[in-house]
Amino acid sequence: MIKNTEAAVLYETNSDLVVENLNLAAPGPKEVFVQMGAAGVCHSDVHVISGQANQIMPCVLGHEGAGLVTSIGKEVNNVSVGDHVVLSWLPYCGKCYQCVRGKTHLCKAYQTPVGNGTLLDGSCRFSNSEGPVRQLGSLGCWSENVVVPEVCCVPVDKSIPFEIAALLGCAVTTGVGAVLNRAKVKKGETVVVIGAGGVGLSVIMGAKLQGASKIICIDQNKNTKKLAMELGATDFFIPANNQDAHNKIIDVTSVGADHVFEAVGKRELQSDAIDCCCSGGTVTFVGLDSEDATINLKTTAITRAEKTISGSIYGSACTHRDFALYGEKFLEGKLPIDLMVNRRYHLREINIALSDMLEGKPGRGVIVFDH
Repeated sequence: MIKNTEAAVLYETNSDLVVENLNLAAPGPKEVFVQMGAAGVCHSDVHVISGQANQIMPCVLGHEGAGLVTSIGKEVNNVSVGDHVVLSWLPYCGKCYQCVRGKTHLCKAYQTPVGNGTLLDGSCRFSNSEGPVRQLGSLGCWSENVVVPEVCCVPVDKSIPFEIAALLGCAVTTGVGAVLNRAKVKKGETVVVIGAGGVGLSVIMGAKLQGASKIICIDQNKNTKKLAMELGATDFFIPANNQDAHNKIIDVTSVGADHVFEAVGKRELQSDAIDCCCSGGTVTFVGLDSEDATINLKTTAITRAEKTISGSIYGSACTHRDFALYGEKFLEGKLPIDLMVNRRYHLREINIALSDMLEGKPGRGVIVFDH
């Protein structure tokens, strides 16, 4: 059975997305048909548009989304018709070395098909008159309907609105998870967050959830201050330079921060993050720069100060555990994800949504699907 679906397709780098009707094949074995409810607009999609991500095209973009399961293929055991699911762009096998030791976010079993934008068997379910169309991260959330691998579907409480559930699929899990799973921030510790995009704002929420005594947000966009403070930041700075940032943090913390999170993905800011950290503190890189990015490390100073520098991909999360957990925290009022959603668009407004994000409008833009 072939269905038509409206989708946002990228045909070439540094160009607008084309919203058009595509053919969508029925789910095969271990695949699920999802009617999309909402999808977030994330900077990672811009990395694809700019060419930084080296995505094969044409490709339906969007990797942060949630929706309703309307049909399933053969051999699907963990998802049922009627489930509300959050989609994960980092599926895991559950059997490899990393999965067995509890680090499912480091599983590489499906790296090739996910990176190529196909389903796990290497084929495509989207197509047009010219041939197959790929889907970003094996998802392609900027489509009215998608067919995705069962392992990419995580059922969540149906009382969570789709626009909230969608953000669990990337920004919230990446930021909150970096705080809880990777850095393991403790009550009373001090936190610096560099960058107040969707991920940085989620780091702030995670730090507040953990009871951090000071949450200092550093960003160049004054329009993000109000939202950052609403989500839990205790201080907000727009520094003139690295030294200015360091001085301001010392003024607030006396010794530097226990934890510094770089949530932008720029090598110069990663270097700044190390300088903002106190002796014995931890720096966590959450944002992604280009594949060849490097920074110079003052190794003797790091050794003497016993600073820990680490990275966190996808919030170091086990998605089947953490999507549900963070959804529960939202329902309990402990993660105010709804405050992040302040721009809603129809799919045909996707290029406007991307422009608004790049202009620095605070919070998260969300594509809402009307069915």
